[in-house]
Amino acid sequence: MQKHRLYVVGAGPGDPDLLTVKAHRVLLQADVVLHDALLGQEILDMLPKRCELVYVGKTYKDKQSQEERMVRINHLMRDLYEKGKKVVRLKTGDPLIFGRGIEEIRFLRETKIDYELVPGITAGLAAANNCQIPITERSINRTLLFCTGTTLDGDLKQFDAISTMITLGTPVMIYMGLNNLDVIIEKMINNGVSPQTSICAVSKVSYPDEKMLFGNLENFSTKLKETPLAMPTVIIIGQNIDPVIEDIDQLANHDIS
Repeated sequence: MQKHRLYVVGAGPGDPDLLTVKAHRVLLQADVVLHDALLGQEILDMLPKRCELVYVGKTYKDKQSQEERMVRINHLMRDLYEKGKKVVRLKTGDPLIFGRGIEEIRFLRETKIDYELVPGITAGLAAANNCQIPITERSINRTLLFCTGTTLDGDLKQFDAISTMITLGTPVMIYMGLNNLDVIIEKMINNGVSPQTSICAVSKVSYPDEKMLFGNLENFSTKLKETPLAMPTVIIIGQNIDPVIEDIDQLANHDIS
């Protein structure tokens, strides 16, 4: 770790074993860590006792202003950096995949702060691997889409175009879409996506209480009412995403450990 450089680090989905070697090395040398809400406690527990932890996260319906929160984070990064602290801005997953990381990077560039971006494993890829879902496969799934199921204005018009891609065989990974899932499913079916299209939702990816629910667009809302999932949840929808695991019933609705 350089003597005076600020690091924006992706922590992965939660399991400390999924930290990159570089992320782990940088964290162990940090003076201050600014961390998000969904970060696994095990990762925080592994930090040196001399390291100061500063919570800057946001959770669903906590009524925080995202703009005010971002200003606070930016000011903290600048002030701590100017004091000569070894600062790590620790973000869940990967900083640049639905993590607002680019907004913080732009601020660091504008204020001429020396920084480095350390990638992390994003929850969608971790979910697919944990549940053995073939999101890409030679001659079958040739593209992959990442999208959000929650927008600032509540508009879900991106799913009009996404629906077409699904009918062409492209799987889609939806972040932050659990609360709008009924609307998303209805929109997809109305746009011509087959009701038999597979859907898999993975809750609390990589945590000890990770859960998976599998079905199709036609029956998934009912299944979800019978077996509610906790947030955060990643949703994967596509024609060719059936898990490779032979006994799917043994995995679905049970802890994955």
